[in-house]
Amino acid sequence: MQLSTPTGTHTTPPPVPQPARLSIDASAYTDYKTLRRNGSVVGFEPAKVSIAMTKAFLAVNGGQGAASARVRELVEQLTSQVVSALIRRQPSGGTFHIENIQDQVELALMRSGEHDVARAYVLYREKRNQERAQKRQQNAELNRHALHVTDQGVRVPLDMDHLRDVIEAAAAGLNESLNAEPANGFATAPTNQVDVDLILKETVKNLYDGIPVDEVFKSAILSARAALERDPAYSLVTSRLLLHTIRKEVLGIEVNQGEMATRYADYFAGYIDLGIAAGRLSPELRNFDVARLAAALDHTRDLQFSYLGLQTLYDRYFLHIENRRIELPQAFFMRVAMGLALREDDRETRAIEFYDILSRFDFMSSTPTLFNAGTLHSQLSSCYLTTVPDDLEGIYDAIKENALLAKYAGGLGNDWTQVRALRSHIKGTNGESQGVVPFLKVVNDTAVAVNQGGKRKGAVCTYLETWHLDLEEFLELRKNTGDERRRTHDMNTANWIPDLFMKRVMEAGDWTLFSPSDTPDLHDKVGREFEAAYVGYEQQAANGTLKLFKKMPALTLWRKMLSMLFETGHPWITFKDPCNIRSPQQHVGVVHSSNLCTEITLNTNASEIAVCNLGSVNLVAHLKHHEDGSIELDHDKLQRTISVAMRMLDNVIDINYYAVDKARNANLRHRPVGLGIMGFQDCLHVKRLPYASQEAVEFADRSMEAVCYFAYWASTELAAQRGRYESYAGSLWDRGILPQDSIALLREARGGYVDVDARSTLDWDALRARIKTHGMRNSNSVAIAPTATISNIIGVSACIEPTYQNLYVKSNLSGEFTIVNDYLVRDLKKLGLWDEVMVADLKYFDGSLARIDRVPAELRRLYATAFEVEPHWLVEAAARRQKWIDQSQSLNIYMAGASGKKLDDTYKLAWQRGLKTTYYLRTLGATSAEKSTGRGGELNAVSMAGAAQSNASMHASSASAASLPEPEILGAACTLRPGDAGFDDCEACQ
Repeated sequence: MQLSTPTGTHTTPPPVPQPARLSIDASAYTDYKTLRRNGSVVGFEPAKVSIAMTKAFLAVNGGQGAASARVRELVEQLTSQVVSALIRRQPSGGTFHIENIQDQVELALMRSGEHDVARAYVLYREKRNQERAQKRQQNAELNRHALHVTDQGVRVPLDMDHLRDVIEAAAAGLNESLNAEPANGFATAPTNQVDVDLILKETVKNLYDGIPVDEVFKSAILSARAALERDPAYSLVTSRLLLHTIRKEVLGIEVNQGEMATRYADYFAGYIDLGIAAGRLSPELRNFDVARLAAALDHTRDLQFSYLGLQTLYDRYFLHIENRRIELPQAFFMRVAMGLALREDDRETRAIEFYDILSRFDFMSSTPTLFNAGTLHSQLSSCYLTTVPDDLEGIYDAIKENALLAKYAGGLGNDWTQVRALRSHIKGTNGESQGVVPFLKVVNDTAVAVNQGGKRKGAVCTYLETWHLDLEEFLELRKNTGDERRRTHDMNTANWIPDLFMKRVMEAGDWTLFSPSDTPDLHDKVGREFEAAYVGYEQQAANGTLKLFKKMPALTLWRKMLSMLFETGHPWITFKDPCNIRSPQQHVGVVHSSNLCTEITLNTNASEIAVCNLGSVNLVAHLKHHEDGSIELDHDKLQRTISVAMRMLDNVIDINYYAVDKARNANLRHRPVGLGIMGFQDCLHVKRLPYASQEAVEFADRSMEAVCYFAYWASTELAAQRGRYESYAGSLWDRGILPQDSIALLREARGGYVDVDARSTLDWDALRARIKTHGMRNSNSVAIAPTATISNIIGVSACIEPTYQNLYVKSNLSGEFTIVNDYLVRDLKKLGLWDEVMVADLKYFDGSLARIDRVPAELRRLYATAFEVEPHWLVEAAARRQKWIDQSQSLNIYMAGASGKKLDDTYKLAWQRGLKTTYYLRTLGATSAEKSTGRGGELNAVSMAGAAQSNASMHASSASAASLPEPEILGAACTLRPGDAGFDDCEACQ
């Protein structure tokens, strides 16, 4: 704050009483809050008392006097007095009103003998009171001549005072010295540029006489939202304005955020009863001590959300009755926590523990868990993997199972390799098979029809091994040309590639396609056994014993795979042998496919549908800043979070609703879970590491080592408490072989072709010894899923993704959202470069800094976007992670100026580095589309990477890899931008 300089002389103060020295670090007073005049609640910060007193001394004594050692010491003592006086009144924590704090400041100044300074402070307070009264009078005058609103059928004048208060409360703490009243009454230097007057002006401008009062606040939300590109802080303002409308919808009356400290507890019990009565919540929630859980709800955590995060929760996650929401954010998190603690002995303690890591954004469960925990249909698992048998009844049973599993938000991975190929003999009818493709059309249409209650599209990925005779047709399923009856535009596809094929590609050998009806054992064989059997079938084909086959150069088929991947984005490239040879569960079966998002690698067979439960650690929330300026992972916090998270994931297995018995049997027998990460790119920004750097690769290695170490440790701790999973005996865990040890098994099976850094830093021998004693609770523990939606909820970068663009528009089922890179804005502000010109340049250059010369080269490198990072860096970082992970990771490949050679090099590198799977290929041509005002060039829109080209076609199966044509403008491999429904197919997982 700025104090008017009073006249008067300074008198020497008497000795000041010496209270116990108190910390002025805000973190020491987390149990105390400050209630401001507009009703908002902010954290209590003693440091701001010191700042205000210093400024008061500055107003009286000038700069030199206020900077003296005597004054500094006096201010510190007086601050301790003020804080002591406040805390004595509320020793157990609580909320101080702004006026009470300022009263204590006056008293301390007077008692110290600093009468001139106290007088200046009193005069300043009075001046501010007069200004507020004058503003209220002005608004009252405006109200007499201004708009009217309709409130519950009654026409009343628009209350400008109230509207301003709501907007100011939303901006509290974000722009303290510009528009909002300073937190705790004491001004600080601004870090953001939130203009309350601008929001108010734009809000009123969009109103009309007689407008419903609810529409007024919607106008305020839209007005704040329109300013998002000016400053990331507007995202928080918009979120808090939305929160205001949510509170009114849920509670039925307007309630300010400060009141929620007590309102949450009063509301929560009624919410539980209402949800149960309406059939939205499970009656089992009544078995909890609801009052104890209500007392644990922290209303201040509502203020963490970005606009995208809260709007996503409101539109798609909060429970509703006849389209009226009944959940507030903290009740939502507690409902999920209660749903996961149903079978715990001490339900309340565990529920509060689960609630804390969810509501603090340290960990987030996957979307199915958030949707359904605590409800009547607790389908909490994310992924289901099935194997389709080679008979008509089994095929249609599999399609039915897809529908049942997708109904409550499960993502599907289907293995169709066993189904006989086109022209194969059918013994029962003495006819010929139509092959796999006609059935896949039915699978595609089933996924469209079963859309998870309208919450999002059903999603499925079909896998086919590379030796299947229908493979060439399978490669073309997503093409936009050809017979539509043999196209599946709404289904994902993936190649399940054995190592032998990749060896033949590397060595320019031949490859033969077979029908599984003639070669049934290939489906269940891996490594050297597969190679021996496959070579035997090649010999049968050569001597005429086996009639139905097709032989071609392996390179020809590889080129067609890459060509189709570039043209349609499918089928994805996944590798069968690493998934099996490194699987802890190879003793009880075979991994026949991955899942919808290519991160799950679990066994499937005729009697077992693999199931996996997902959740992700917010990695950036676990960074620790040291006094020397270094930043590293906080291993203690990470271990605590993962220990709780693994317990939550393990609980899902027992609580989960299983639509299919084969899924229940498999999950209870093996108990796999998939703990992942998100916020990796945020960590690199905080640590000032470019994604395209060896340092980033090292961080990928060390961070994943820590996550996996603590995940496996948590699983063996659970085993000590709850027992080992049923099929543990004979597993790699049981044999003392940890995931990083299994790389040697892969190298041996391949006879080379594996180049992976083997360094480690943690005490893995101690973990081996503990596993030997207690075993493991879960057959699999770690998998990095895409986190497409849950990362939006908590406001961090998705899983292991690089920054898409530094400024762009994200589109999803909740609408369009301007996304700005907060870290970049912060750096540009420090340099004085964040202005309207910079925003315009970022729009023009599609969110890239590369051609904005006034930005320092260091920042251009640090904030390079996904298509500016060479794909080999993505692969190298993924390879370091993969050595620790017992499942896999959803790895998107971003490629600017894609060519046949670049595709060939990238995917061969992925195989040689031991990756198990890859996900979407997202390409961007060497040239970019001309900016226009037509479709895709609207204001505030950014042209999307990999926009769909319906007429694109590439027939390069007979061309050399290096001669695959360059794409013109934008390749079709990635058809949508981040947030679009198609881009986030993996929302079925996350």
